Amino acid sequence: MSEEPQIGYKVVHSDTWLVVLNKSCGLLSVPGIGPEKADCLAVRVAAEFSGARIVHRLDRDTSGLIVMARDSETHRALSKQFEERTVDKRYCAIVAGHPVSLSGTIDLPISKDFERAPRQKIDHEHGRASVTHYQVVDRFFSADRTAISRLWLFPKTGRSHQLRLHLLTIGHAILGDDLYGSAAIRALSPRLCLHADQLVVTHPATGARLASESAAPF
Repeated sequence: MSEEPQIGYKVVHSDTWLVVLNKSCGLLSVPGIGPEKADCLAVRVAAEFSGARIVHRLDRDTSGLIVMARDSETHRALSKQFEERTVDKRYCAIVAGHPVSLSGTIDLPISKDFERAPRQKIDHEHGRASVTHYQVVDRFFSADRTAISRLWLFPKTGRSHQLRLHLLTIGHAILGDDLYGSAAIRALSPRLCLHADQLVVTHPATGARLASESAAPF
């Protein structure tokens, strides 16, 4: 099943209990502060699928897979899976530079940066535990000979801006990141090169693992 691109999402899977969507870059997952930020994925999908409600979120500029529940019982069951970290998630990212190691783990605590909202920051004293595993898929160069790499990212926690901040901190900012990236990083891509390309949950009604995939558009 698919939807017209202008509505900001495609339907990857739907049934009586839940719907899996491929969210477009630039669309909020939930309403922001102010009437100009009322439009979002949650509102649009609820208009099409009765009872649909958000279980987890993707940043506005992150595209890819997101699951929504269609009733309160399914919402509770899916929320518990995210809380207990039994959901398998993979993201594709293009970053600046060539990581030395082909794989690794970034274990850096994160907290809100109240002085530079909505940014987050690495905070070893007050931050919440945040863990990201990464794997290098390819190393190459842009047309102007800038070193860049394609990574797979496996977040084990779900902190706000976790992937963007973790990669920035180890020296490999995500291309097109207009919040954390330098002017040079922003100039390398017209969008944030971060996409949720795999999502696996346990279906609350059937008990079977439901796997969804969505190839990165970059």
